[in-house]
Amino acid sequence: MAASEQKSPGQTLADGAFERIQNAIVKGQIEPGSRISEQYLSTTFGIGRGPLREAIRQLEGRRLVVRIPHAGVRVVSLSFNELIELYHVREALEGMACRLAAQNMTKAEIAGLREVLSMHEQHSGLQANESYYQQEGDLDIHFLIIQGSKNRTLSELLCGDLYHLLRMYRYRFSTTPKRPQQAFAEHHRIIQAIADRDGELAEMLMRRHISASRRNIEQRMQETSHDK
Repeated sequence: MAASEQKSPGQTLADGAFERIQNAIVKGQIEPGSRISEQYLSTTFGIGRGPLREAIRQLEGRRLVVRIPHAGVRVVSLSFNELIELYHVREALEGMACRLAAQNMTKAEIAGLREVLSMHEQHSGLQANESYYQQEGDLDIHFLIIQGSKNRTLSELLCGDLYHLLRMYRYRFSTTPKRPQQAFAEHHRIIQAIADRDGELAEMLMRRHISASRRNIEQRMQETSHDK
């Protein structure tokens, strides 16, 4: 098997292709709005057309690509207003999840949050205050807090339908000067409020954290439009 087709035990070729393409989309290596070419992806990822088409269907399910009549499949690209609306929704829902996490997370789960935060602190981009990119799932503070809310509906919304779409934009705007260290400090305070079982404070801090990220996006996009 070619190196590009290596997969973990129990993982299909389609699963492996899906993960690699998803990662490329989230990191902006395949840019928002760009057309998905099966031939290009097949060559780039060394995968056959059958598994590739299944991978693209999975990406559609995660709302990272959209199928447009007569135009093929493209990477999703939110307008400025759509992205800001999404962040307003995220602020409300993650704030609620944080309040519930303060009530429902076990001591072991909170200790796990602190361990992940400690791992983030060692990241070279964060130490240089240049970037703060969190890996997904169990290495993502936001994911762990949402799961810790013990609210299935919130988990399905924020860790399912919206999660990877949000990750794409979180990654894209994670390199704003000075924002990485600020975001890390905000995470630290949020976790402390959860550990103190102060749900009201935890919710307020999370809402402020996401609101700061939204304002950062607004500023970055305004600067980009002025440069054009």
